[in-house]
Amino acid sequence: MRERVVMHIDMNAFYASVAQHLDPSIRSKPVAVAGDPERRSGIVLAKSREAKARGVRTAEAIWQAKQKCPDLVVVPPDYDAYKRYSKLARMICYEYTNQVEPFGLDESWMDVTGSLHLFGGSPMLVAGEISERVKDELGITASVGVSWNKVFAKLGSDTDPGDGVVAITKGNYRDVAWPMKASEMVYVGPATARKLHDAGYETIGDLAHAGDYFLDKRFGKIGRMLRSFARGEDQSPVRVMDPARADADYAVKGIGNGLTAPRDLVCEADVKALVWLLSESVSQRLRESHLRSRTISAGVRRAADLTGYSRQTTLRAPTCLTSDVANVAMDLMRASQPLDEEHAIRAIHVRATNLSSMLEPTQHDLFGDVERVSKLEKLDLAIDELRRRFGNKCVHRAVELTDEVMSGLDVKRDNTVHPIGFLR
Repeated sequence: MRERVVMHIDMNAFYASVAQHLDPSIRSKPVAVAGDPERRSGIVLAKSREAKARGVRTAEAIWQAKQKCPDLVVVPPDYDAYKRYSKLARMICYEYTNQVEPFGLDESWMDVTGSLHLFGGSPMLVAGEISERVKDELGITASVGVSWNKVFAKLGSDTDPGDGVVAITKGNYRDVAWPMKASEMVYVGPATARKLHDAGYETIGDLAHAGDYFLDKRFGKIGRMLRSFARGEDQSPVRVMDPARADADYAVKGIGNGLTAPRDLVCEADVKALVWLLSESVSQRLRESHLRSRTISAGVRRAADLTGYSRQTTLRAPTCLTSDVANVAMDLMRASQPLDEEHAIRAIHVRATNLSSMLEPTQHDLFGDVERVSKLEKLDLAIDELRRRFGNKCVHRAVELTDEVMSGLDVKRDNTVHPIGFLR
């Protein structure tokens, strides 16, 4: 059986690199992509190599970053540009294989097993060529990991800090991958890493040799999966890409949106304005994906200590109506805490899960108003079409206009695209 050849392409310091390529005046300067300080989202979202070398860290406040690097250039995020560069990079990958699976905007896996012979047969040469093309054609650098599975391919690209190629093979993975910290492997997050550390498992090699009893007791079924990852036994396929969209199809499991408020939310009117803005975005994306949701969740981050929580409820019938999502989210908020100054809220998120297709037959509630629901759905779809043609701010609901600052936000347009989960 032919051994798989899987690559992982990771565009370095992606947001900051795109900003530097678009503006030649800030190339070779320390750059941070950050939110708007006046809207209290003034934290570093991404930093250039030059900023990283000066000690700037992701997620720290802009003022903290500037204490370390007084000449730091701060630029706002440009998600349209990131999506454009991401698509262009994937189109380069598509010239080598149709198995191109995105992992967020700046990362993709490729499986070139079946097409490698068309490009000379050398994985390292093909990987190097892709890296050079990304640099020459897009003006940004990319690291490439090469392996026989997705987990080690990503580990390889994560290992390289520049625009090189790192191969983790069946001949060297014990020397290259196993000495690395377990936290460097995909799906070993901070909580999992702490549990491993507490039990004396520090490296990927330690995890590879962990026993069944320990893994089952501490992690449940995911424990053995992580051990198989550490052993290089991952068999998950690289998905086939649709060249028309430069993307791969996924079974969507949830659609959500969250936002840090421009100011502390200290009353029900404040909370309601933001909840409706977020619900509008979530519901519109549901309808765009031809989906309805049966489970709605809402959560907050408190202003006092930045702690938070999330609550959810399951509906009798699935919905894609903005009013349903917003009203349920508000009910969850009211039931979870007083909406007053003493319990001020800094950020809110709304999420729809337990999804089903709008094309599937719906079992209506015996006591519900089917005709009314149908009319409201048609109304929302008509509003969606207007927004598609004239922009998301062409139609506002009155409740969203109660706060002057928040009414100026375009939550759907500015929605951050986060990496798609490795597990599906």
